Amino acid sequence: MAACVIFGGAGYIGTHLTKYLLSTQQFDHVHLADIREPDWQMENVTSSITDVRQPVPTDLIAEQPTWIFNFAAIHREPGHEPHEYYDTNLAGARNVCDYAEAVGCENVFFTSSISVYGPTVGPTSEESRICPNSPYGGSKYPAEVIHELWLAGDAGRRLIICRPGVVYGPGDPGNMLRMIRAIMRGYFAYPGSPSLHKSYAYIYGLLESIDFTMRRDERLIVYNYVESPTEPLGNIVSQTKAFVGSRAPVLRIPKALLSPVASLAQLVLGSSNPIHPVRVRKAAMSTHIVPGVLQKMGFEFRYPYLKSLEHWRTVAPQDFEP
Repeated sequence: MAACVIFGGAGYIGTHLTKYLLSTQQFDHVHLADIREPDWQMENVTSSITDVRQPVPTDLIAEQPTWIFNFAAIHREPGHEPHEYYDTNLAGARNVCDYAEAVGCENVFFTSSISVYGPTVGPTSEESRICPNSPYGGSKYPAEVIHELWLAGDAGRRLIICRPGVVYGPGDPGNMLRMIRAIMRGYFAYPGSPSLHKSYAYIYGLLESIDFTMRRDERLIVYNYVESPTEPLGNIVSQTKAFVGSRAPVLRIPKALLSPVASLAQLVLGSSNPIHPVRVRKAAMSTHIVPGVLQKMGFEFRYPYLKSLEHWRTVAPQDFEP
């Protein structure tokens, strides 16, 4: 009986991965270890309240897991104190690796982030320099190193590190869905230039990349996952407008104007205000990521932006309702 453990498994990626792994019959048992219980149930799925900031019990499941997936992290920015990213993401990496060693699991998949590169004005591949400029990115790269130290402990181990862009798709109320709904309602505006590149990762493409890399033989794979090609923001907006049938104008607001407005709104409205200065700066920042490793391996990118919208609507048409 093949079993796996997904740390952070009750989250967005973990939920979709669980359903994917069971549908493709790669595992007979999937265990979700998270600080909260999943709000759904499936056959052959078990769960536990597990805080990766603490040592992980070795008896999470009775059988030996053949794969461990580590998605557990604090990632939302803003929303946490700087030390919290390090306290959780580094301790989590150490404790998950200690668990893998204790139970004799030889295969680990770890999700890092494109945040390890910092601002990416030009095309940025896996060979580009690591230069994070946020506590999240700054905690993710040393977490990668902790996993690589685990890999070095035994020649029979395998490690896959994925650096995804902003993940979007059915059921995720994140930036992409907010943008789509704002365009549908006719009040979307964005800071910065329409020529800025934005690298996003459609959830179904990400799942296919996980499957693809798991089936390969390399001991260590470190790869970016974003859709290819990366689109300029202006193209993303125009394709979305055409897809949802919107003729409303989309305003471009200079960052120099919007940042003070966001700061004032944050001061007046506090944490309930969605227009946060950090989010404004991130929205106006280019993320031009290149998935070079997957391209060299011959991975098929099936979800360029417009195709991803078409697929998304077939899976969750309610997300596109007025």
